[in-house]
Amino acid sequence: MAIKSNHYKNTIAITGSSGKTTTKEMLAAILKTRWRIIKTPGNSNLIKHTRHIAAARKPYHRALIAELGIAGYRQVKKHCRYIKPDIGIITNIGTAHIGNFGGQITAIARTKGELIDCLNPNGLLIINGDDPNSRLLPIDRFKGKVVRVGLTRRLDYYAYNIDDTGGGLIFSIDIRGKQERFFLPTVGRHNIYNALYAIAVADYLGFSADHIRKGLHRYRRPRSRLIVHVLKNDIRIIDDSYSSNPSAAKVAIDVLDSLPGDKKIAVLGSMLEMGKYSATGHAEVGQYLAAKKVDFLITYGEAARQIGKGAIASGFPAPKVTHVSSLKALRGRLIPLIEPRTTILLKASHKLNLHYLCRYLIKRYKKKKPIITTY
Repeated sequence: MAIKSNHYKNTIAITGSSGKTTTKEMLAAILKTRWRIIKTPGNSNLIKHTRHIAAARKPYHRALIAELGIAGYRQVKKHCRYIKPDIGIITNIGTAHIGNFGGQITAIARTKGELIDCLNPNGLLIINGDDPNSRLLPIDRFKGKVVRVGLTRRLDYYAYNIDDTGGGLIFSIDIRGKQERFFLPTVGRHNIYNALYAIAVADYLGFSADHIRKGLHRYRRPRSRLIVHVLKNDIRIIDDSYSSNPSAAKVAIDVLDSLPGDKKIAVLGSMLEMGKYSATGHAEVGQYLAAKKVDFLITYGEAARQIGKGAIASGFPAPKVTHVSSLKALRGRLIPLIEPRTTILLKASHKLNLHYLCRYLIKRYKKKKPIITTY
């Protein structure tokens, strides 16, 4: 479908409750195989950052990729004062920042759905076809092309034959009537969704399967977002300390469950901006963890107490749950538990500063010739 106005051409806006940065980086890795592009740098997804990249776009930039961070009402429209997207991705509708939306998932969907009104009406909208909450999006009022992605065969782009190699994911997608096989150098099956958004855009823009393969192979995960560090004595640190919400915490727990390790420890800190949903959201994470292969749970921060309570209420052994209120106390509790072949998850909102603990652990357990592997 042709884009009528050059004013819109190849401007891609990405919003959603999780997966925005990862999707942006995967898409950028693909587009850079052929084009010069400009994108939101790192995690800088505020309105002012969108203004900056819009002003910095040059005629030689074949595409602009903007990550739209949303923490309140009408912020998508404020982002779109500076960009005129012809392609929009709404990754999912989850509970991030739900406290800023009166605890209502419908309010989050309405705010993310503002992107639909900002899109070129002849453009492309990509949504998660497996996410029940994405059905709340007002897609009926969009006159352009709507593409749904996921793991269900009825969708426009769906992944199947998924293999976890331990060092990444291999999966198949049917593109233009042909089965294509792709490798994704990262852990966590949820990342297949992020790859699907990027693949759908790249295919729409005319990129070949070979260029898509090359781009995904070059993708490198953003800092502190499910980065796995393999240290001395097969000790693994899963650094997912950049942000947290109930949906993202459950995904991180799945990664801990799937990775090798004779002992598995979850260090889960408070999830901020949850409002009235805080107690329920934290308890849900604990309930989810109780059904996974986790040996010890350490919670950090006042709100995170509810994670431990939820886990214990769902059958997790109470003696294996500890709550701490400071990083010093956390380190004192964690270090004695670490043995060879221990895998540790660090997950919390960024203000809890678990990235400092990650740095400490890497330094303490590094090899003489450090091998820090990022999947």
